[in-house]
Amino acid sequence: MNRVVTFSLLLFLSFACFFTEILFSHQSQRMKKVLTLILLFLFVITLSFGQKSNAIIRGNIYDKNGGQPVPFANVVLRGTIQGATTDINGFYQISNVKAGDYTLFISFIGYDSIETKFSVREGEIVYKSFYLNEAAKSLDVVEISGKKEAARTTTLVSKLTITQKEIKSLPSTGGEPDIAQYLTVVPGVLTTGDQGGQIYIRGGSPVQNKILLDGMTIYNPFHSIGFFSVFETEAIRSVDVLTGGFSAEYGGRISAVVDIKTREGNKTRFSGLVSGSPFQTKVLVEGPLVKLKNEGGPSVSFILTGKKSLLPQTSKTLYDYARKDSTGLPFDYQDFYGKVSLVASGGSRLNIFGFNFTDGVNYPSIADLNWKTRGYGANFQLVPAGLKMLVGGSVTASNYNISLLETDPTPRTSGVNSFAAGLDFTVFGNQSELKYGVEISGFTTDLGFRNPLGFDFKQNENTTELAGFVKYRKSLNRLVIEPSLHIHNYNALGETTFEPRFAAKLNASDKFRFKFSGGLFSQNLISTVSEKDIVNLFVGYISGPEEKLLNPDRTAAVSSRLQKAMHIIGGFEVDLSKRWDLNVEGYYKKFNQLIDINRTKTKLTDPNYITETGDAYGIDFSSKYADKHWSFWGTFSHAYVTRFDGDTKLSYPTNFDRRNNINLVATYMWGENNSWEASLRWNFGSGFPFTQTVGFYTKFPFTEGVNTNVLTGNPDLGIIYSSKRNGGRLPDYHRLDMSVKKAIKFTKYVGLDIVASATNAYNRENIFYFDRVKYTRVNQLPILPSVAATFHF
Repeated sequence: MNRVVTFSLLLFLSFACFFTEILFSHQSQRMKKVLTLILLFLFVITLSFGQKSNAIIRGNIYDKNGGQPVPFANVVLRGTIQGATTDINGFYQISNVKAGDYTLFISFIGYDSIETKFSVREGEIVYKSFYLNEAAKSLDVVEISGKKEAARTTTLVSKLTITQKEIKSLPSTGGEPDIAQYLTVVPGVLTTGDQGGQIYIRGGSPVQNKILLDGMTIYNPFHSIGFFSVFETEAIRSVDVLTGGFSAEYGGRISAVVDIKTREGNKTRFSGLVSGSPFQTKVLVEGPLVKLKNEGGPSVSFILTGKKSLLPQTSKTLYDYARKDSTGLPFDYQDFYGKVSLVASGGSRLNIFGFNFTDGVNYPSIADLNWKTRGYGANFQLVPAGLKMLVGGSVTASNYNISLLETDPTPRTSGVNSFAAGLDFTVFGNQSELKYGVEISGFTTDLGFRNPLGFDFKQNENTTELAGFVKYRKSLNRLVIEPSLHIHNYNALGETTFEPRFAAKLNASDKFRFKFSGGLFSQNLISTVSEKDIVNLFVGYISGPEEKLLNPDRTAAVSSRLQKAMHIIGGFEVDLSKRWDLNVEGYYKKFNQLIDINRTKTKLTDPNYITETGDAYGIDFSSKYADKHWSFWGTFSHAYVTRFDGDTKLSYPTNFDRRNNINLVATYMWGENNSWEASLRWNFGSGFPFTQTVGFYTKFPFTEGVNTNVLTGNPDLGIIYSSKRNGGRLPDYHRLDMSVKKAIKFTKYVGLDIVASATNAYNRENIFYFDRVKYTRVNQLPILPSVAATFHF
């Protein structure tokens, strides 16, 4: 085996063993032996990948116009059954190629195909990059896409990969497409309203979902007006949404993962865009610092984006709904993101990025909320010449701070300072792939607030975590298996978890596939947002408590201070035709332990935290159709989400337990080069649960102690709730969004997009919540028509 591979493996094992000894020194000898055996097994398996074998052909596929990677392109060796599909970075690899002469054929919809002849020797590793030209005329045929080929050769259980083009295809609020609007169409993903900007994924609350931007955890990814995220759509390359059962490379969350990756800047010319709408304005500029001169040569490029909300200024003028209220729509935000990318001629790449996101909501005399998050980092991928592996890694750091000032003079504050560094290796074999890596991370949380009963809660904690994973994928004729293991050490809590996970897919035929996944998951991070809140814009965080915790019945201490869950997912997918597919998945998530702040603490001796258990189960349907002009997407989810906290002795539905959710999306393109586009999206959701009111009582604050005059004083109004938690249901929700877009091209690179849109087109009065004291109903946003324009250059 190559000496460099051996050295890399020994370096990785030494690194892992060192941290095993340091961080697991308090663990039992038996656990240390188990860890040692796992590392040795990993080393032996990797050695087997490195043995001399047939040749390997690999490389990258790029768009010739701007040097961007082309994902999901088909790369085939003519006259054989061997081939590959490019990943999101445009990378492909064909293993186990016998020595000889070959013709390599590359194709992708919308581009001219390429073929080239070459020879390979036994054991040789050949790197070949290609640059595709956009087709002069789009053919009126539909080819088998790379996505469908990937569906046959990878497990892809509860995973949806979204591209920038797909995000733009939806009707968008204010004519501004955003991943926040797209995510709510994905089966199993819910939001509780237009305000609050939080998502719930298959029974998991927002804190249980890991949101990543270029490998960095983003603690508050959505703005207070729920239509927009901090992520700039024009800078997105791909979004992987993993709604459950995700593999061992992801850790630290117990429900779901949303992994967002940004693209590189234009490598051949300076370009950009400027856009404006009643909701926001944005600017993007990009271009080469070192121009890509020759196909396959090195390049350095940059991309800078910025956007700012206009709603506080425009809403009072343009929308009757906002004019009736002196505050209008007081949602103010601005986001900046920048990235510099170095791409070497051999496919290796280095990205350095940074961002600054802010958000503010100001209701005078009621509440003033502000948050800011900023961060920076670097990630890389090495494609070593002559080696069968890829090496990746990242280093990131971020800071998040939020404050909320209400009528209570004591503000709520929270902050998170975090860092992370990781290293991973991917080794390719014959119809197999082994990936393993380690990550060290840490964060400091600082939280302060006062509960309604006057008790202060403060926490300032430093936490360090070390995680390692190994994932193995093997294709066995029609069966694809993917066992993986995640090991996570929570140093501050003195706990280490072993989280085995498994996924498999059986290709019953070329068009019908069964799939399954399952595993164990854990996390340390806790949110200040209670699952019982109707809406809460204050999103703060704390680390897992070091104090003793009691079980939900509060009869005994629990053995762990982590939140834990188990996932089981099964389903099937069918290619009904080349244009039409169907995906069905049933799932069960068992939340073995959840931890929440004790908001009903009345005595100093009461615990600061409570524990809960929960269940989430249901079935999701998704069907897509697409041809040259039409595309349709329909999703349906039937779900149950319950919690048990010991108070009522019975399980209760959470406030985001939506029994049925339907999304129907249609897009039609027409005209020369499909320059016109019309889109519709209709969403229906059954009513969320709420706890009913059974009465009221007068509540004196006794601010003057025994001298308080209960006869002439002005008491507050207390509410008597039903003993059956969340026993009622709000009215059903439904909304129609629509848009029409016209793309005008002045030259090859200069153009103007004009979008007319209407959110809540038939002005449905959807309830947001009911103010019990004032006895008034508060609705979500009414019809919001808009016109937006984007100038490209």
